[in-house]
Amino acid sequence: MRMNRRYTARELTFVMKNIRGRSYVEMTKMFNEQFGLSLTLKQMETLTYKHGIRNGIGSFLPGHVPANKGKKDKAMWKRYWLRTGRGRYRPVGSERVTSGYVEVKTADPDVWNRKHTAIWEAANGKVPKGHVVIFADGNNRNFDLDNLLLITRGELMVMNHLGLIKNSKDLTVTGKMIADLSIAIAVRKGTSKTLKRKK
Repeated sequence: MRMNRRYTARELTFVMKNIRGRSYVEMTKMFNEQFGLSLTLKQMETLTYKHGIRNGIGSFLPGHVPANKGKKDKAMWKRYWLRTGRGRYRPVGSERVTSGYVEVKTADPDVWNRKHTAIWEAANGKVPKGHVVIFADGNNRNFDLDNLLLITRGELMVMNHLGLIKNSKDLTVTGKMIADLSIAIAVRKGTSKTLKRKK
């Protein structure tokens, strides 16, 4: 049979009425039996393509809205988490507690930051290199911006060593000044290259 055969209205109607849910192989066989022809699979595919006839297998009906519409990124990160064995997907903004500190997820796929640092950075910009943010009153659940104190790593080392981080903001700020003085003295005497480097 020629590839460019013209089909009758009866033949086209038969295909349209019977193709839904059937494979093209099955439809070709039915068509040939009905009309006593020897249409090939390729010819059946061409016929349906040219006349816009679909069997509906592996496709959606017109107007169908995919369940993941607008959720591409979330679905992608869910697959990432499952593939890498990291467990349940946590959206940006989720919180968790690690080593006693509250952490907040700041970006996908798995970027977490300590919550108090994220709050300080939202108000003041990126924490400078060699600095950390601490809780002035020693309470790591008090996320008031006024309670978050930026200090150098050198100051933190001295304050921890001398026990200068107190449960009072005023005392901790005073402790920071004492740490600064201790570092300045050590640097002046040349007795602490470590403190000089970490300041």
